Amino acid sequence: MKTYNDVYLETRRALRFAGVEDAGFEARILLSAAADKRPEDFLRDLRLYPGEDFVQRSKEYLDRRLAGEPAAYIAGSWEFHGLELEINPNVLIPRSDTEVLTDAAIDFLRRRNGARVLDLCTGSGCIGLAVAAAVPDCRVVLADIDRRALMLAKRNALRHKLSQRVLALEADVLAPPARQLGQFDLITANPPYIPTGEIEGLDPSVRDYEPWTALDGGGDGLDFYRAIFARWLPVLKPEGCLALECGEGQSEALRRFGARAGFTEITPFRDTGGTERALTFQGRIQSESDI
Repeated sequence: MKTYNDVYLETRRALRFAGVEDAGFEARILLSAAADKRPEDFLRDLRLYPGEDFVQRSKEYLDRRLAGEPAAYIAGSWEFHGLELEINPNVLIPRSDTEVLTDAAIDFLRRRNGARVLDLCTGSGCIGLAVAAAVPDCRVVLADIDRRALMLAKRNALRHKLSQRVLALEADVLAPPARQLGQFDLITANPPYIPTGEIEGLDPSVRDYEPWTALDGGGDGLDFYRAIFARWLPVLKPEGCLALECGEGQSEALRRFGARAGFTEITPFRDTGGTERALTFQGRIQSESDI
């Protein structure tokens, strides 16, 4: 009879053979979900003997993963910036690269008291909720055009007891903001930024499973950035900060957009691979059209 550890080792081995980069981590995520345990509890129980239901579910989950389905969708959860978030195919899976943007946002907010934050294209709510968890005196609005994403973000806020300081709001980044939004000390966004023509060439685990509406950034991948700089700056306080994630090779275009919009302090942040993954924009010189 197999222990949890035996099943874990077999699952990890199968994932490694299939070329999964972080096979040990994904094996823990999948098997914790199959056992209906938190990952830390699953690791604690490795020497125990599971029931047959677990063995069957673990095989099913492994088969789905080997067929290409992302582990986060199979497990229904994923960790981001220390928060375990519910995840489903209506939203992108949070990536560790996005923590670069999140850390930059948190660093800015720790120099502010009682800040208001707007997280555009929020998806699962990962950025806004990580910010709210790290900065207890801020208030956060999670905005997305997809109502299913907003429902998920609300559940994640409830899961982490952040609902009193977090509001979920339907909003289209490609359209002007509603006037009743007020102004914000910080606006964050990880918008769709994959050029339309490149989506078909993405890894099948992304192309075939993650929502294209959260990937497609238009012909050159920059449509949502243009809209943010053209339409959403009126809801940013004059002394506020705009923080954006971008794809590889896009940071120079964002610098140009920011300079044209009057920002005098533009700071890049690199991911672990050395790519400029996020930029912050501050010190905006307002024009007469802003007043």
